[in-house]
Amino acid sequence: MIRPVLALVMLLAGPALADDTRVPQSRAEIGLSFTPVVQRAAPAVVNIYARRIVNVRSSPFSNDPFFQNLFRDFGVPQQRVQNSLGSGVILGEDGIVVSNYHVVGEATDIRVVLNDRREYEARVLLADEESDLAILQLQDAPPMPALELRDSDTVQVGELVLAIGNPFGVGQTVSSGIVSGLARSGTATGNARGYFIQTDAPINPGNSGGALVDINGRLIGVNTSILSSSGGSNGIGFAIPSALVAQFVAQAKAGNDSFARPWAGLTGQPVTADMTEGLGLDRPGGLIISEVHPRSAFAGDIRPGDVITAVDGQPVNTPAEMVFRMSVAGIGAEAVVTRIRDGDAQQVTVPLSAAPDDPPRAQIVTGKRSAIPGLTLSTINPAVIADQDLSLSAQGVIVDDPGRIGARAGLRAGDILRGINGERVRDTATARELLARASGRLALDVQRGERRFVMRFRL
Repeated sequence: MIRPVLALVMLLAGPALADDTRVPQSRAEIGLSFTPVVQRAAPAVVNIYARRIVNVRSSPFSNDPFFQNLFRDFGVPQQRVQNSLGSGVILGEDGIVVSNYHVVGEATDIRVVLNDRREYEARVLLADEESDLAILQLQDAPPMPALELRDSDTVQVGELVLAIGNPFGVGQTVSSGIVSGLARSGTATGNARGYFIQTDAPINPGNSGGALVDINGRLIGVNTSILSSSGGSNGIGFAIPSALVAQFVAQAKAGNDSFARPWAGLTGQPVTADMTEGLGLDRPGGLIISEVHPRSAFAGDIRPGDVITAVDGQPVNTPAEMVFRMSVAGIGAEAVVTRIRDGDAQQVTVPLSAAPDDPPRAQIVTGKRSAIPGLTLSTINPAVIADQDLSLSAQGVIVDDPGRIGARAGLRAGDILRGINGERVRDTATARELLARASGRLALDVQRGERRFVMRFRL
């Protein structure tokens, strides 16, 4: 008779495929311990202590939604040290570590502590606020224990998982649960947006950047956030899938210091039950396209009214899922897109590329003779649309920084200038000229989000 502990060792001796997973078959199997999994994975999960210096101003209007912009430069700026605590996962013997952007982003000092108490300094190789991921490199470290990445597309709901991290700074902690959902998009908090694995394994502050591992000790996700009204774990946690982590590691090793993601140049919305009959579908699912930018790589194959149901064989139902699938494939790859047009399903192959930075954004700062000096502007092009998450139809110039005078006049970063004194603004050169020759009066045609209005001034 095989003892339970020996059975567990045999079960975990080698990596198993997703279709090898099964529910426990006996009381002995139910009583098996997670100890071998923890012993394998825990040495590669680290604690991260990050410090950043921020400039703050003391203003009585800092919480006022109207006056905070008018008085944003009020007071003398003071430097303050801001500390953050989180977790990370070692992914290579060379000391490559993955964590969350909100743990290490813009940090001036990063200290990584292993579970055997060894400490190393680290530097950021690549960081991306939108995905909430960062890749670090340990400095002067010997060969490190590392976790194996598992393809997160093979993960199934109901699988047993462990969350390993440093909650509340108490030290390395392991919690268990299952994968309770897949393809979660638009549900995580903070700056991360996109596509997540959901788990009921308890995750708390400090777990950010830690590991979500399967029963074989392989990394399937990086814990990033929880859904909670109290700040504590309610059993709904989110992890960034390992497929995206692998693309981050590849770009960091290639020398990128920022994450380059393919640009779709599409807008759309999920297909609901009310739309299915009119679209010739037998069930809800997919993404109906409403707009295609003329510079998009999809422009020749996708048009408004088409329904995209899959990318590289994986179903997509939201814009975030499509962006995730394209990001996993990476720039320079080709994506096989399944579209439905007039009730017929077809597959088209689309090359994936970054948003073109053309025409040049030609960023400028207006001079002293301008009607609004110190105003930082950029020409809107596909790259700016992607960076600023603008409408595909956005045109004109965007305010990168209103400056002191512009802020007092009511301008905000992200505002789009479409016209000055009745003349259309196409690029920053035109904007500079119109602002320089404005005399007596100034009328700015401004678009802010979905709103469009005119700001009038006397000079």
